[in-house]
Amino acid sequence: MNVLIVESNEALAALWRSHLQRSGLHVTHTMTEEQAVTQIETRMFNVIVLNLLLAHGSAMAVADYARFRHPGTNVIFVTDTAFFSDGSIFGLMPNARAYIDSATPPEDIAAMVEHYGRAA
Repeated sequence: MNVLIVESNEALAALWRSHLQRSGLHVTHTMTEEQAVTQIETRMFNVIVLNLLLAHGSAMAVADYARFRHPGTNVIFVTDTAFFSDGSIFGLMPNARAYIDSATPPEDIAAMVEHYGRAA
């Protein structure tokens, strides 16, 4: 299973990546919208773990482009803000499967990735 992490915080991404790799998943990490789009153009990902507030670029653009290129790709949005806490992200992004806090334990993120990756 291929997973793309789009996260500007390298330490946080490394923590998630290590847990996902221990589960036997193939993980790619990018930090910006541009890097993520480049990866999505060249590879298919079962799941994208995507920080809603990227330092460079738009997470919504990444999710939208993933839906266009690979309609079966599921997106797990991660954030440390209350923005979209009303669940409206699910109405805006048809490929959104979860909306979680960035402090979620990495083993829980890994379990969600495996669950939604099987469905992709």
